Amino acid sequence: MIRSEEELLAGLNPVQREAVRHRGGPLLVVAGAGSGKTRVLTSRIAHLILTGEARPYSVLAITFTNKAAGEMKERLAGMLGPGVERMWVSTFHSACVRILRVHAERLGYSRSFTIYDAADSKRLVERVEKALNIDTKKIRAQTVAAEISRAKAELVDFESYSDRAQGPFQQTVARVYADYQKRLASSSSMDFDDLLMVTANLFEACPDVLVTYQERLQHVLVDEYQDTNFAQNKLVLMLGEKHRNVCVVGDADQSIYAFRGADVRNILQFEEAFPDATKIALEQNYRSTKVILDAANAVIANNLSRIPKDLWTEGSAGDPIMRYRAADENVEAAYVATEARRLAAEEGLFYNDIAVFYRANAQSRALEEAFSLADVPYKVVGAIRFYERKEVKDLLAYLKVVANPADDVSARRIVNVPRRGIGDTSLEKLARWAAISGRALGAAITDLAGAPSEDGADDLQAAGITKKAASGLAELAGLLADLRHMDQEGFSPGKLLSEVLDRTGYRKELEDAQRDEAEARLENVAELVGVAERFSSLDDMLSSVALVSDSDDLAQIEGKVSFMTLHVAKGLEFEAVFMIGMDDGVFPHMRSLDDPRELEEERRLCYVGMTRAKSRLYMTHALERRVWGSETYSIPSRFLSEIPEELVEDCRGYTRRGGEGYRR
Repeated sequence: MIRSEEELLAGLNPVQREAVRHRGGPLLVVAGAGSGKTRVLTSRIAHLILTGEARPYSVLAITFTNKAAGEMKERLAGMLGPGVERMWVSTFHSACVRILRVHAERLGYSRSFTIYDAADSKRLVERVEKALNIDTKKIRAQTVAAEISRAKAELVDFESYSDRAQGPFQQTVARVYADYQKRLASSSSMDFDDLLMVTANLFEACPDVLVTYQERLQHVLVDEYQDTNFAQNKLVLMLGEKHRNVCVVGDADQSIYAFRGADVRNILQFEEAFPDATKIALEQNYRSTKVILDAANAVIANNLSRIPKDLWTEGSAGDPIMRYRAADENVEAAYVATEARRLAAEEGLFYNDIAVFYRANAQSRALEEAFSLADVPYKVVGAIRFYERKEVKDLLAYLKVVANPADDVSARRIVNVPRRGIGDTSLEKLARWAAISGRALGAAITDLAGAPSEDGADDLQAAGITKKAASGLAELAGLLADLRHMDQEGFSPGKLLSEVLDRTGYRKELEDAQRDEAEARLENVAELVGVAERFSSLDDMLSSVALVSDSDDLAQIEGKVSFMTLHVAKGLEFEAVFMIGMDDGVFPHMRSLDDPRELEEERRLCYVGMTRAKSRLYMTHALERRVWGSETYSIPSRFLSEIPEELVEDCRGYTRRGGEGYRR
């Protein structure tokens, strides 16, 4: 535990110390890749508390993943002791859930509102489109869901969206958005974007709530500020308005998530929002060699929308960047596999020290074939995540309906899982019956457990539901009623899951399947029960699970080369990095070539990829690529030409027949 300011500042460079010790108003820390920004942010929080400037409960620290928040809490606990438990260290979404669990009723939501993930949202959009007789082949639910998400990130509600809608597509989205939002509200549910938008609405509609949090959270610190969207930026400005102790850390050169709503202008215009802000640039890099940094600096210097800075290092110059020209994508992949094997055999790298980055997921196909042939172990990062697996979502849906009977999407998921004789026809009849009586599907099922059996049977018979389906519904209603009673009696979420597994026969069904896939699914079920046992409250467990980010699962894979998209690579580092597909039209992507703003984002993506490499960087392109079944000729990416030639060494390329091989 740290006991003095001198001990806290030990090991920080002069600029880092300046950022840690700054007092008196807003602070913008422009933190280059590998410049120790997490240490600076953590040390600044510790310094505020150690010097008595702030109490732990008066600090809000925002990170972009639950994993990062957990690591920051651990560091702070090691530095300051257990008192940091009262500090808010979380993601934006987690902080909003914490606020809404207390105040959601002010806007007509239940405190036990359900949080819909992307799959749940897409499923609800599909149902809305079906109800509105919209052709889902022409206007895909995923596209509509993305457009709704974009609108919410800009704090545009469905009424405002409808007023602004132009053209057939937006007008169709407006219809879906309105019905989608009404269904969410009627089921007391929120999607991920609602967590931000509803919190902003809460602060505007209930000024007393905003004042409460402004008074309490006197210091607001935000990491990765270049990745914030309009709604997140709005929340920061609202919370920081009173005390103005707002510290944001980020790098405009690493803003690569515009497709998720991130707006690089938030960090570029921070000094306009806070004209008295102090700006400090962290430029010393502790990760990469000088050659890699010089190359990355040269590439990103071509962007106009940035805060100027130049990364530098006291480390070694390092090896030149290896540039490889392949005949086609298969030869390119063969080179990468062969060179990865050589790095492990001759230069002492472990396979998990090596990563291959690409612009689009489809590019992994050639790599997977080449690495299999070369017998080099690999892992494609970004496969189906734990909480997206069918058995996990099935069981979580039971718990969601227990916590919130109005959750229509979860109720539909569990009504016939495992099979209990309730087909699609019976389900739709049940849904119509529930709607006529003004109830959500889950609530209607729950009510069956409390109704006299004759009345319940009469109601179901009147709805046109078969005896077999009625029997299955009665069984489900009884289970849900018992689970809700167990929850009220204080049973852990793990005990509730075990009850579901035993009484529904879900576990036995998997055990009887006797297939490798079933065994893996049983392992997933056991893992979920283990997770649930760590929580004492069902609401806490469901909130925690819903807020797990796709970036939280990105630990380096032991003993395997990692394959991933460049977007996924952000925040990671590897000894050796291969960036493949460096062809114009592949990377930068074809759709960005005629749009200066999108081209700048592609260049930032290139910069991010380059600065993940610690000691070795390979950049490859192909003379031909097969696109939509046809061979197309490629030209090298313009990003390659932006790297000074003295920093690059060319490898002789393979021919398609493999006659010449390659050399370093």
